[in-house]
Amino acid sequence: MTADHPRSTLLEAPRRALVYVFFAASLWYLWWRAGTLNRDTPIFSGVIYAAELFGFVTSLLHIFMCWRLTDRKAPPARPGIGVDVLIPTYNESVALVRKTVLAAQAMDYPHRTWLLDDGRRPEMRRLAQELGCDYLTRSDNAHAKAGNLNHALAHSSGELVVVFDADHAPRRDFLTKTLGYFDDPAVAFVQTPQDYYNLDSYQHRQRRNESAVWTEQALFFHVIQRGKDFWNAAFFCGSCAVVRRSALERIGGFATGTVTEDLHTSIRLHACGFKSIYHAEPLAFGIAPESIEPFIGQRVRWGQGAMHVWRKEGILSHRGLSWAQRINYLASVLTYFDGWQKGVFYFAPVVVLLTGSLPLLATTPQFLLHFLPYYILTFWVFEEVGRGYGRTLFIEQYNVARFAAFAWATLAWIFPRMKFKVTAKGSVAGRALRFTAPQWSVASFNVLAIPAGIALYLHAHTLPLEGVVANIVWAAANAALALSVLAYTSVAQKRKRAHYRFPIPLPVQLDFHGSPVRGTVDDLSGHGLRFYGDLPDFVRPGSEFSGQLSLPDGPLSISGQVRNLTTMPDHPAVAIGFGGTFSTHAPGEQRLERFLFGSALQWRINGYRDQIDTPLSWLLPQQVPGPERSPFANLHWNAVQLSSPGRLPAQALASAPDLYSGTCWILSFTALPERQDLLMESSARMSSGGRVMQLSRVAVYEEGGFNLFAYRVWSDLDRTVEVESISDDQRTAA
Repeated sequence: MTADHPRSTLLEAPRRALVYVFFAASLWYLWWRAGTLNRDTPIFSGVIYAAELFGFVTSLLHIFMCWRLTDRKAPPARPGIGVDVLIPTYNESVALVRKTVLAAQAMDYPHRTWLLDDGRRPEMRRLAQELGCDYLTRSDNAHAKAGNLNHALAHSSGELVVVFDADHAPRRDFLTKTLGYFDDPAVAFVQTPQDYYNLDSYQHRQRRNESAVWTEQALFFHVIQRGKDFWNAAFFCGSCAVVRRSALERIGGFATGTVTEDLHTSIRLHACGFKSIYHAEPLAFGIAPESIEPFIGQRVRWGQGAMHVWRKEGILSHRGLSWAQRINYLASVLTYFDGWQKGVFYFAPVVVLLTGSLPLLATTPQFLLHFLPYYILTFWVFEEVGRGYGRTLFIEQYNVARFAAFAWATLAWIFPRMKFKVTAKGSVAGRALRFTAPQWSVASFNVLAIPAGIALYLHAHTLPLEGVVANIVWAAANAALALSVLAYTSVAQKRKRAHYRFPIPLPVQLDFHGSPVRGTVDDLSGHGLRFYGDLPDFVRPGSEFSGQLSLPDGPLSISGQVRNLTTMPDHPAVAIGFGGTFSTHAPGEQRLERFLFGSALQWRINGYRDQIDTPLSWLLPQQVPGPERSPFANLHWNAVQLSSPGRLPAQALASAPDLYSGTCWILSFTALPERQDLLMESSARMSSGGRVMQLSRVAVYEEGGFNLFAYRVWSDLDRTVEVESISDDQRTAA
């Protein structure tokens, strides 16, 4: 670490070499392309070449931002700092805000929690009274969220203010992981990633039975923000951040006059000479857009806000910013102009096939010799610089999904008062047609251009055969991308579940009118669950149950009703589980909500990861690190009871043996005895009874408020393997 830069990791040598090759190949290609412009169609040819030049410039900016990534380690938080936690709300539901307030109140380190109600709703006042947090409202909504936050600054006094959007529930250790950075008086704010718990959102991608879970913002929060952080250019994202009050007072509070107070505030703080910190560990979890409407609306608002900031503050000409900060801010703002570039490429083959106008004049061998290396290296470098978070195919699909939104947003640079309204979450599929019109246009125009281009070639010979073939391939690729987006959007719009179900397995003991049953619960929400176990034969849909769910802080009493049965594939009369609803008392609801929404347990226990291998990390694993693979990936868990002489039985989870290593894992919220005989009793219909085993602790994971202990079965493995819950085939069918 130097006085000017924090400790960081440089792009690995093989990846740097690839970047240099890309740079050389790009200059070679673009220089050659300048001599191939078709003078018979100067406007069309020039637009295509300008789009290519824009892509090269933005690639260089991206490489600059991601060349070095900071490696931050949070210093300990000193005692005695005054902290105000601000949760602004306008029209969010009481249930949603409740989760955030409960999680915020549960954070370690003394603080004061404020609910800032810009909707002036009596139900929010009652919620604040019920939960015991401070409540604040105002007579108008001047300057929207920024005005709401500034109003709170005038009524609070903490040295530091923490901002959470109404849907972002923090982990218990959020404050202890971030406050230590403020020992440096020059630090104005600490930003953490905006992570999301609803992994079935519109911006998440997960293939069935795979542990890789990717989100459209993964590249930004895992790589780009860390790269910006090296240049003291990471920006405040409006939530999941801590800000120094005195720094805000220096610039007159949270910036107003734009729709993105976060970016606007950042640039003002940086221009005043303050430092920013990006702590790359996810410490809070919110709701990602569930369908295309809020996804597009959010991107339009971000883009319009970026244009407003550019108009109001300037970027390259802003006094007080270093040259590196100006480049970083410019790269962020230029992102939205990608919409125009992508639009040019999506409709260019349509123009060629329908008019016979070629954007370049060259023989096929010449074109392939120059274009293919440039094209392949562009995507390859993007993957490598993205460290496995780029996911080119997914990114290209989202480019199709948002290109029109980005292009529309940039018009705010010319027409700053232009507004865009989006329907609320959960809108019906019919209204989604408005937001998929650009994708339908790309798909339909490119599909129709292919037979039209073939017909024109056969009857008029307006294009050479090579030109027809090349543009048919181009149009087909565009249509395939657009259709894939439309297909995914259609699936996303049909998701009707009101509450996200967490794929977190937990031990449970249920009682059906005097018939006790132990088993495993997963697919869990605040009011719904799925149970696997040895059910009594009389259980049917509508059957009622009571029981206790094992949480880290103790058992939770629940009562509920069976809604549907899960049966064995080959024996439909044999039930192996059920889906149902349940309820608990008010304190129990709060405990369950803190458990579900205040940690990343679903990632840990399922071995999820959002990073994949790149070609170089796969080819050169010793020189180019790839993703860390969790030993829990793709495992199925079953509730078990562990007992030994002189100890009360402990509830835990046991895995099936790993297919490659044969390892059997035990997970528990409490510490278990090691290297001594334990009786493990499974809770499943297909179990063959108890087995004696011994454990060896491998790790203890901190999950924000509780620990998860991981053990490997190190003796009597052969006997332990028989203690399974439901077979893999049964669970897959369920």
